[in-house]
Amino acid sequence: MVAQRLTPILVKKFIPGRKVDSRKGQNGKVLVIGGSYMYHGAPILASLAALRAGTDLVYTAVPKINASATRAISPNLIVIPMVDAKLTRGSANKLLGQAQSGLDSATIGMGLAVADEEGLKALVRELSAQDVRLSLDASALISSILPVLPQNIVLTPHAGEFQRLFGVLPPNKIKERVTLVEKHAREHSVTILLKGAIDVISDGKQTYLNPKNLPSMTVGGTGDVLSGLVAAILSKNRNSLESAAAASFVNGTAGKLAQKKHGFHIVATDLIDNISSAMKPFDKVIR
Repeated sequence: MVAQRLTPILVKKFIPGRKVDSRKGQNGKVLVIGGSYMYHGAPILASLAALRAGTDLVYTAVPKINASATRAISPNLIVIPMVDAKLTRGSANKLLGQAQSGLDSATIGMGLAVADEEGLKALVRELSAQDVRLSLDASALISSILPVLPQNIVLTPHAGEFQRLFGVLPPNKIKERVTLVEKHAREHSVTILLKGAIDVISDGKQTYLNPKNLPSMTVGGTGDVLSGLVAAILSKNRNSLESAAAASFVNGTAGKLAQKKHGFHIVATDLIDNISSAMKPFDKVIR
């Protein structure tokens, strides 16, 4: 198959409009699950990105040791403390009982310490059974999760996480990289967003490329911002391939704006500050 380069005209088709008379909650309810003793910032970045992308309600589930610090970052965050410092079957089941009904999407893994893989599997099974669209990142990207993945899920690995998932390191040549992503997306019936200088997004049937070529975006946290964008767009456009492609494009555009201002000296929050500018051309009002 021929990979298609993402353009603003194409991405505009992937980002749904907003009804002029819509009410709170109708423009997306997102659950973010992540964080650990060391990586408290990752789920915060994802949550703030999802909010800035236009999501009405974002619920941020973090270990209880991080709950107070997470709340202190921003009054915009709705924080759900998880009972254990790491993800266990018990904390996963407790969280499923606490989670709001009517969620549209959830993203799992940013900074998350997984003590029991069965807890992770329980989250994936139960949330997908409730028709919640899912994306997985970081520590949620483990090979043992593959058998329980629903078909409409988005996986957002970098090259090392791709190797951990599928047992093979993506090559540097873009043509070979595309072939590998398409193969595994097709075999597992998932959407893969392989992050890199050129993002490769495929569901095994159709493939998009997003050439970013931004050396500044090697800074930690930009992938967490991407996860929040994926969840935000998934909450409104339930097509996993289109949502992942649009999120990649917006993330890259925000990165370009940040690099234009700060050079190679950006931090992940600079991307969040530029999400609204990156998305504004795609705003549509439905009457």
